[in-house]
Amino acid sequence: MSPILDRAHDFIFKNARLLDRQLFAYLFKGGSKQAVIQALAAYQNPDGGFGNALEPDKRVPDSQPVDCEMAFHILEMIDAFDHPCILQACGFLQRISTPEGGVPTALPSVMNYPHAGWWNTPPDPPASLNPTAALAGMLLQHSVRHPWLDRAIPFCWQAIAASESTEYHDLLPMIAFLQHAPDSVRAQAELQRIRRRIEENQLVCLDPNAAGYVHPPLDWAPTPQHWARNLFTDADLQADLEHLLSKQQEDGGWPISWTPVSLAVELEWRGWKTVQALYTLRAYGVEVS
Repeated sequence: MSPILDRAHDFIFKNARLLDRQLFAYLFKGGSKQAVIQALAAYQNPDGGFGNALEPDKRVPDSQPVDCEMAFHILEMIDAFDHPCILQACGFLQRISTPEGGVPTALPSVMNYPHAGWWNTPPDPPASLNPTAALAGMLLQHSVRHPWLDRAIPFCWQAIAASESTEYHDLLPMIAFLQHAPDSVRAQAELQRIRRRIEENQLVCLDPNAAGYVHPPLDWAPTPQHWARNLFTDADLQADLEHLLSKQQEDGGWPISWTPVSLAVELEWRGWKTVQALYTLRAYGVEVS
């Protein structure tokens, strides 16, 4: 293994969740895809949804929409989006959808357990593009058919057209949907509107020394295939790749840029972030193994 991967290996196997250990092993060490799926299954509830702090900043065991999104991302990373748990999760999403056809960012059960302040949720939360659009985008990308998607698509179109949000966590799900939306002409018009919003509001952080919860180019375009790749010059991306490499810590892991709920949660996030950093570096051709 390279020094980068060797150090990350030590951090992952000392500190990360079983899920992230199995994901790391599959992606970088020839490990078992089935082992990743088995580890992920522990986060899926009998209602078909995912919970149990798969997204670590909320410790609620009950199923949550964002945890379903994270599960979808993991299955995408290991090329297992045809697994039956996808349709089971869609059934959960259908049951929790609002009359508009989308799902809330979080369900009220999050309030019964320790959670970060940004997960505070009202008793009757509205549908949100985050994560509805991200979930719908992945289902469209992989040609998954489910009745939930039939109602989520119109919701996404309407909500995107009405939105002027400059929030990263709103815009990235919009892009995920529009990249794979059924009406490509309409999607391109909305993507150009989003591009202007990103550029005019200077939403991308190009300063490698910026502190806090900022979003550099690779947050927007984690792989070269992402639509946001075209927002940046080769020099922008090369600089950010070098900066991402430099952020590997002495213990071999990558840091997070927000205050976690607990020390254990910080390690859970850092395990996930470390796998994601290596995944992005390799996607852009950086030799990590």
